[in-house]
Amino acid sequence: MSKLDVITIGRSSVDLYGAQVGGRLEDMGSFNKYIGGSPTNIACGAARLGLKSGLITRVGHEHMGRFIREQLQREGVDVRGVKTDPARLTALVLLGIRDEDQFPLIFYRENCADMALSEDDIEEAFIADARALVATGTHLSNPRTEAAVLKALRFARAHGARTALDIDYRPNLWGLAGHDAGESRYIESDAVTRKLQGTLSLFDLIVGTEEEFHIAGGSTDTVAALRAVRALTPATLVCKRGAKGAVAFAADIPDNLDDGEMGPGFPIEVFNVLGAGDGFFAGLLRGWLDDESWPKALEYANACGAFAVSRHGCTPAYPSWEELQFFLKRGIKVKALRHDAELEQIHWATNRSGDWSECRVFAFDHRSQLEQMDGYTLAKGGAFKELCLEAALEVQGGKPGYGILCDNRIGRRALHAASGSGLWIGRPCEWPGSRPLSFEPELGADCGTLGEWARENVVKVLCFCHPDDDAATRAAQEESVKRLFEASRRNNLEFLLEIVASKVGAVDDGTTATLIRQFYAAGIYPDWWKLEPLASAAAWDAACRAIEEHDRYTRGIVVLGLDAPEAELAASFRVAAGFPLVKGFAVGRTIFAEVARTWFKGGMSGEAAVAEMARCYRRLCEIWDEARAVAREKAA
Repeated sequence: MSKLDVITIGRSSVDLYGAQVGGRLEDMGSFNKYIGGSPTNIACGAARLGLKSGLITRVGHEHMGRFIREQLQREGVDVRGVKTDPARLTALVLLGIRDEDQFPLIFYRENCADMALSEDDIEEAFIADARALVATGTHLSNPRTEAAVLKALRFARAHGARTALDIDYRPNLWGLAGHDAGESRYIESDAVTRKLQGTLSLFDLIVGTEEEFHIAGGSTDTVAALRAVRALTPATLVCKRGAKGAVAFAADIPDNLDDGEMGPGFPIEVFNVLGAGDGFFAGLLRGWLDDESWPKALEYANACGAFAVSRHGCTPAYPSWEELQFFLKRGIKVKALRHDAELEQIHWATNRSGDWSECRVFAFDHRSQLEQMDGYTLAKGGAFKELCLEAALEVQGGKPGYGILCDNRIGRRALHAASGSGLWIGRPCEWPGSRPLSFEPELGADCGTLGEWARENVVKVLCFCHPDDDAATRAAQEESVKRLFEASRRNNLEFLLEIVASKVGAVDDGTTATLIRQFYAAGIYPDWWKLEPLASAAAWDAACRAIEEHDRYTRGIVVLGLDAPEAELAASFRVAAGFPLVKGFAVGRTIFAEVARTWFKGGMSGEAAVAEMARCYRRLCEIWDEARAVAREKAA
């Protein structure tokens, strides 16, 4: 069997989407950065739907090119066909949402990297690895890129792969409109019609809007245009008709478009049409490559298009397979899909990137504990946290499944240095020891400075709470946690909630589970839970069941240390490791406390401090891994 389901070929860009909605592009003051370009979007959308997808394109040898490559990998797209161009810049697109009908955009594509794609970039072995190849029309507009596309199509057909065309007609990318006309979707051109018609026979599936079939067929009468295309190819033609849905023609074109094969439509609010066609194509591919009927494939496609038009951005809007199945089964509850809380939770949880099935975390986000040590100064505190990071990286050694917790107030240099290291990075928000919960002042009253955080940072908050808390205390703390949770989601940051009850009151096997249910009832869905070591398997079972009842997509649990000695932690690990929802630990003072006290007083060199903390951290990792291995053996 082929290793890939589909490869797309063509343009790739960085989309800079205006964050403000309802005004001119001229007046937008901030932008969200996404990957873009029709084949890039389709490859990502297909991957989200469970297809194994790859992309053939070029990116620049710079930060934006690396962003595209890394984001494709996060989305699960095979990047063997993504070439780096040392001489050209990655394409950029500026986009905005003015209203329901106007979506201004500017293409920055002068001599860009993807338009330098050449025949030399096309590798037969890669093409032979796929069941299908999808080309887009823009790359037929230039002799060099056209030659690359045609070579890829020859390889695909030689190896028995299916072939598909997204007409993807943008007049200004064919040189027919000015830079300010990026929004334009149709300008008549005999030259473009001839160019497209010269390739139509190479495809098994051709997809376009009515305007795109007008250019392909050389007529503004849609039926006549479709018949002109049919005269050149036996391919199935799928015509997108906006609010009317889409229709497929596997044979002759009828007099009435409504007589083709159709799938159900979805009457939702139109918020942003940009990228909707690419989401549609991804859904269509899932049905087509699964050999579903055309009505079923169009149902997938229409639903994916509905998600796209209801959300901000292109690729970020596309659904996962789990999300799509949930939506098709449950139906529309809120026409503005981005305001459907249940659906958005599934969208968020099933489209997170990164494998954190194991998470061994060195926690040195402590602030008050260090500030109370003899010899502490802010400068020395920051320097010590850099030593902690050095120890963490030594143990990690480039391997997956390791992380840190580090603050910004004392540990800013270490926090920033950790970026891009492959470590899981948690960052605290609570004011140390506060109850009722309050936040670090730098966070702002509205948690607004989360917008400045690196996107790989996980928002962590510790809440001292207990089921016996009075109503006012409980309400105040839940309000604070929810405000931070919602701000985290707005800024696309994962959220970790740490709850500690044993410092507040007596605990039993049900205490933590009760607290977990209370936070879910308040509308708070953490990506991660950080829980104190529970005394029994019954307590762990109750906590895990409380989480799974509300969120089966959660990242999981990490166990905190509470400055426990190694032997005590080992015992707690042995109990916790028997529960798959527990992914690892987040331990700090057990690793660094004695070292810090000695180092701050000048009794230990930095090199010795790193060596000792690395030894302790490595030992805890070994203890956890051993406990997990034993638990898996018992389960087997």
